[in-house]
Amino acid sequence: MAGHHHHTPVSLDEQYIFQPKTRTRALTAIGVGVLLVALGAILLASGVGAEHHSGAGEAIGEQAHAAGGHEYHWYERIYANLWLNAIFFTGIGVIGAFFVAVQYASQAGWSAPLLRIPLSFGYFLPITGIVLLGTFLVGNHDLFHWTAEGVGDPKHPNYDAIIAGKQAFLNVPFFLIRMVLYFAVWFWLFLKLRNRSLREDTEGGLLNYDRNVTTSVLFLMFFAVTSVTAAWDWVMSIDVHWFSTMFGWYMFASWWVTGLAVITLTAVNLKKAGYLQMVNANHLHDLGKFMFAFSIFWTYVWFSQFLLIYYANIPEEAIYFLERFEGYDGRYRIVFFVNILINFVFPFLVLMTRDAKRHYIFLQIVCCAIIGGHWLDFYLMIMPGTVGANGGFGPVEFGMVAIFGGAFALVMGTFLAKAPLVARNHPMLEESLHHNI
Repeated sequence: MAGHHHHTPVSLDEQYIFQPKTRTRALTAIGVGVLLVALGAILLASGVGAEHHSGAGEAIGEQAHAAGGHEYHWYERIYANLWLNAIFFTGIGVIGAFFVAVQYASQAGWSAPLLRIPLSFGYFLPITGIVLLGTFLVGNHDLFHWTAEGVGDPKHPNYDAIIAGKQAFLNVPFFLIRMVLYFAVWFWLFLKLRNRSLREDTEGGLLNYDRNVTTSVLFLMFFAVTSVTAAWDWVMSIDVHWFSTMFGWYMFASWWVTGLAVITLTAVNLKKAGYLQMVNANHLHDLGKFMFAFSIFWTYVWFSQFLLIYYANIPEEAIYFLERFEGYDGRYRIVFFVNILINFVFPFLVLMTRDAKRHYIFLQIVCCAIIGGHWLDFYLMIMPGTVGANGGFGPVEFGMVAIFGGAFALVMGTFLAKAPLVARNHPMLEESLHHNI
């Protein structure tokens, strides 16, 4: 019976060993990714995969993209992929801190032996922050129409009244200040959470725990605002004429469910490697419920945004979905449907039963599907507005995923190995040991 598992002695001194072969795998992924991106760049530069279609669907894409007013260059696809992956992995990094903050602020007990996993994610934030900053400084005109010359000047031929009306918020200096601020504060608060959690191991007592509760509340208040404004800045402003008041929630939902999938996948893989003796089927069940619930939440936000725009049928709103559905000869239509199937239908059906949330193989399959599916979700948010008819799946796309995925695994493994796997003086550890649902 599940209730009697806690009589077996459990080690609180587990230390993760980052095996050389695991490190080599991550480095190989990065190496293969670099080669693929280089190959893709050569192919794009020589005109392969940059074909231009025409037709009724193309006209919709062109109409949406006409605001861009610049000629397409092959390297824009590389900028767009850098932007896409940096935002996607920023989400996983910051959700690590968000997950921990939620556990502390709600004084949750069940998650105590799992906290060191998300507490290794946040170290990826400086990397994605630098990539985003660099990509924006080099490729801003190719990704964001609102950075183009003269869009806010009534005397300039590029003048755009809608963008001019948004320039108090959407201007390059303020955009850069906000970006640096988000990353600096997220990372600073993440380090506070991590360092106090480690100090608790040696000092005991409740002081570090209580301070972490306070820090977590501060983080949640800051993140509540900045997760929304970051969504406006980094993704929604690509389609600068379009806006949705639900977009911040939508991008957060995508980030959150991806982060949960990465936490769950890491926990399952550690269990399979013989670590995390304290974590039992009940803990995995809770993580499975989280993924199940927030896949439904993501779908609810997706559908609410879609339905309101669909039945109001106002051209300047509907163009966003038309561009993804019919624009550019329908080249994003398949992704549009796969997005719904893989991010809602699949996790909903697979994780519905109690047993599925407790089996390694089911959890691993669903986690991989969710991570891949929400990468496609961000692809659909970013690519039509940046590269339009020149989007697709080729060596650049797969290479970038390999580089970022390998780098993330490397950072996470390195910092997981730097501290005990279980926070052994966490005041809720005993409660978590007897966790039974």
